[in-house]
Amino acid sequence: MARKPPITALGATPDELEQRFYDALRKGDIEALMAVWADDDEVVCVHPGGPRVVGPAAIRASFEAIFGNGPIPVQPEQMHRLESMAAVVHHLMERVQVNTSDGPRDAWVIATNVYVQTAQGWRLVAHHASPGSLQAPDLDAGPATLH
Repeated sequence: MARKPPITALGATPDELEQRFYDALRKGDIEALMAVWADDDEVVCVHPGGPRVVGPAAIRASFEAIFGNGPIPVQPEQMHRLESMAAVVHHLMERVQVNTSDGPRDAWVIATNVYVQTAQGWRLVAHHASPGSLQAPDLDAGPATLH
């Protein structure tokens, strides 16, 4: 049986990596998902309502557990960008379809993805997602809570 060639992200832009990240979530494809992450011990992921997960092995294990329930029906929306020479921050809404007692509904998660320029090209180094809400937050309404 022939092995699939490894998935790489060489030469990809942060926007292309963002697309690959969300495609991998929708497909439940752990190899494609991990191909966008930097191979650095300090990469970090915070799942909605979850603890901080640090390092590629721990991040992989967390997504493997999530994918055990199937792919994630997620659509990125309302992305805002902050770009510099060696880092790009994407702040966005994730629309996730969830099953409720009333049937499928959309839930909303506020997420931040951070990409840095590495020797291997652009890579994801941080994904932080808020707990979900069944109401879409208004990102332009200003802060509801100060901290």
